[in-house]
Amino acid sequence: MRKPRDFDSELKALADKARLLKDRRVHQLGELVVACQADTLDTDLLAGALLHVVAMKDNATKEGWRKAGAALFQGKARKPASGPQRHPNGTLPLDGSAASA
Repeated sequence: MRKPRDFDSELKALADKARLLKDRRVHQLGELVVACQADTLDTDLLAGALLHVVAMKDNATKEGWRKAGAALFQGKARKPASGPQRHPNGTLPLDGSAASA
């Protein structure tokens, strides 16, 4: 006769694995913030900048940021990604054309 499956233990194992994956993701995001030297920024500023990036529709600017991020991970020299407009006072425009640091 076949042994019945223990669904409770399987669900617990899956929940544990999901928690470990989430913990690892949070840890890696923290490492990313430190690697980009964004840990020196105010938390509210960093959160606002990330919200702005998520809402942005300009694919050309996003591609420039993606290339700059890839260069960071490949060990190339860091330089700010260029965008269509520069804002010397450090503010982000509302039209989605900001350049990332």
